[in-house]
Amino acid sequence: MTFQTPAPAVTAAYVSVRGAGKTYMSPRGPVPALLGIDLDIRPGEFVSVVGPSGCGKSTLLKCVAGLEEVSTGEIRVGGRPLDGPPDKLGVVFQRDVLLDWRTVLDNVLLSIEFLGLPRAQYRDRALTLLNRFGLAGFEHRFPWELSGGMRQRASICRALLADPELLLMDEPFGALDAMTRDDLNIELARIWQDTRKTLLFITHSIAEAVFLSDRVVMMGKAPGKILDIIDIDLPRPRSLAIRESAGFAAYTQRIRHHFAELGIVKE
Repeated sequence: MTFQTPAPAVTAAYVSVRGAGKTYMSPRGPVPALLGIDLDIRPGEFVSVVGPSGCGKSTLLKCVAGLEEVSTGEIRVGGRPLDGPPDKLGVVFQRDVLLDWRTVLDNVLLSIEFLGLPRAQYRDRALTLLNRFGLAGFEHRFPWELSGGMRQRASICRALLADPELLLMDEPFGALDAMTRDDLNIELARIWQDTRKTLLFITHSIAEAVFLSDRVVMMGKAPGKILDIIDIDLPRPRSLAIRESAGFAAYTQRIRHHFAELGIVKE
């Protein structure tokens, strides 16, 4: 049985991006990557960003993560201007970035070590997360013994271990096969449904964005700017079967048609 999740109450944004621009310098001159980005993400909201390669999606995520400074404008997280990575942040990149000389469990616990927290206090939580993501029995294996999907599962466990308030994911399933990607989409949706973390998700897949999100942000060609923001009014929790519904198809067609009108994709 499904139910309709109530719309989030109007409240102050947890992530607020105002007039954000990013320009890189090269020997041939300035290279603009982002231009005039305005975006609010409410607490507990799942927001996806879709757009063509090179449009600045990953740059936007890195700026929200405090890994890159904006050239113009301002980003606030939790009401505070960014001057580096914000507190209670988890990040998952397209590559899992696991350390091959550490076991899966030790890789997951690495995030705790970076924060200077006691490993023993988080060991049980790490094992619980590994079990939830289908990695029970692999905690003492090494990353090179795992498939790509299993490695990415471990990477997600590592990001979730310290219970972050803000989770940033940069095309985390882009390199996986379709079946593994579907499986991780379902598990991520369940995790978000249970925890309601504020989540910014970067993807090339329109269908993935619609399936996972409360809102989908459409970005155009570089320099990256927001073309439109689409509210996704589909019931939660969502199963893969919802992708066969007329409502789901309407959202994906609307987004694809908008990109086609701008010459970004072909129909």
